[in-house]
Amino acid sequence: VQLQASGGGLVQPGGSLTLSCVASRSIRDFVTLAWYRRASGSQREMIARITHGGKADYIDSVKGRFTISRDHAKNTLYLQMNDLKPEDTAVYYCNALRFDDLDPVNYWGQGTQVTVSS
Repeated sequence: VQLQASGGGLVQPGGSLTLSCVASRSIRDFVTLAWYRRASGSQREMIARITHGGKADYIDSVKGRFTISRDHAKNTLYLQMNDLKPEDTAVYYCNALRFDDLDPVNYWGQGTQVTVSS
């Protein structure tokens, strides 16, 4: 399985970006799809997740600003990011989780840089 993330870039504070992550197989095969980010000097953190059933969860710092969604027909995961702040600057990674029997199997995209700066 390959995940191809795109959509990062340089944006001013208050601006918007939409990240995309295209999977090489049906995203219906995964239990959860998620976006993580890693800021310089920090550990990677999960910021948004959507379950197979469509339930979305967010960390507090992005609630109300970011929206995770998916398009099954396009096998694509999205992250709409609004009202971006400098502290959102990070490399963003998409993730897909499935289980092989009881063993979790994670797949990662290559990361896309988001820089929020004036």
